[in-house]
Amino acid sequence: MTYPIVVAVDGSASALNATRWAADEAAQRNLPLHLFHGIAPSSIGNVTISVFDALEADGRRQLAEAEAVALERHPGLRVDVELRQGNHVEMLIELSKTARLMVLGSRGLGAFAGRLAGSTSVALVAHGACPVAIVRDEKVPPVGGAVVVGVDGSPASVEAVAVAFDEASWRGVDLVAVHTWLDFSSDNAYAYARQFVLDWDRIEAEELEVLAQRLAGWQEKYPDVTVVRVVERDRPLRQLLTRAEDAQLLVVGSRGRGGFSSMLLGSTSQALIYHAPCPLIIARPASA
Repeated sequence: MTYPIVVAVDGSASALNATRWAADEAAQRNLPLHLFHGIAPSSIGNVTISVFDALEADGRRQLAEAEAVALERHPGLRVDVELRQGNHVEMLIELSKTARLMVLGSRGLGAFAGRLAGSTSVALVAHGACPVAIVRDEKVPPVGGAVVVGVDGSPASVEAVAVAFDEASWRGVDLVAVHTWLDFSSDNAYAYARQFVLDWDRIEAEELEVLAQRLAGWQEKYPDVTVVRVVERDRPLRQLLTRAEDAQLLVVGSRGRGGFSSMLLGSTSQALIYHAPCPLIIARPASA
């Protein structure tokens, strides 16, 4: 069975930008594109039949607009549309069970659009069954930019590495594998003093070996992908945001490991949903 790339459509400019990005992804991989719009009358209280009919008509208009955008970009692309009534998040989670990738815009419609779009993304990442892409529309990602992936060895990170290698291979660009290491996360006096008594050279060598182990096998599977390894003593969020500035895609796991090699914790992934400077894919472990 060929699973589609699914885009959540809400009539916003952000959703149309996500549709363009998803259409490119689908066309490149010869996958169908599925455009989805949900109607949730319960979120606005009791509605009359005429109001519901108006909501349905508006939803179909939004789907038709998104379909036209996708087909204008790729005329031969297979595009399906679906309008359904129910809870938005629950419906998206259900769709993720038979999707290759779920795609959301970074901003929706309404007074609290940014927060609502982000909360939907967080819920879908936490409970969905496939990777989730959040496409930001602040700037156009550079065509020749690399794919950046956060690596720590957690199950979600392993899946992120798999996704990132595949994306870099399809796009024909370099893969920047980023691994950070800190054994403290607070700014208290103990943590500040501790950093001066650790053997950082030894720790760096160990972390380089950790990264090498995490990438082992993938470079053999994707010999066409040039890998740039980055190991830094820094917080993961800061490094990933910096490396993603000139990237065309950032890939991370939905949550990472605690303890010494803490990387890609849920808080990091959530922060990237709101602040990643390029399209972001968040991968979940296959068993999650």
